[in-house]
Amino acid sequence: QVQLVESGGGLVQAGGSLRLSCAASGRTFSGYNMAWFRQAPGKEREFVAAISWSRSSTNAYYADSVKGRFTISRDNAKNTVYLQMNSLKPEDTAVYYCAAGPRITYSPGSWNFWGQGTQVTVSL
Repeated sequence: QVQLVESGGGLVQAGGSLRLSCAASGRTFSGYNMAWFRQAPGKEREFVAAISWSRSSTNAYYADSVKGRFTISRDNAKNTVYLQMNSLKPEDTAVYYCAAGPRITYSPGSWNFWGQGTQVTVSL
């Protein structure tokens, strides 16, 4: 089992920035790919970004809607994955979830472990 706890959400004005954190505990964090998803009211959970696990290098993947604005990173020594969100827009408003899994896909159903979510609200 991997337990995931997100933090860093809040209320921010359009154009502002937030940094989300996801702290992992339990099984070896460094063996899992990590991702961020989000879910707005009345909408399905959607892929935001993912980062692979490798001893030598990592690869990052982004949804088109956040590419160039969001950056995912991980610190295996701290068992933490981050999502730096810049140039935020009102349409970024959602609950953001951290996920861990053995392979990277855009489908929420393919990820094994989830956090409880953190609310991000972007105002005009």
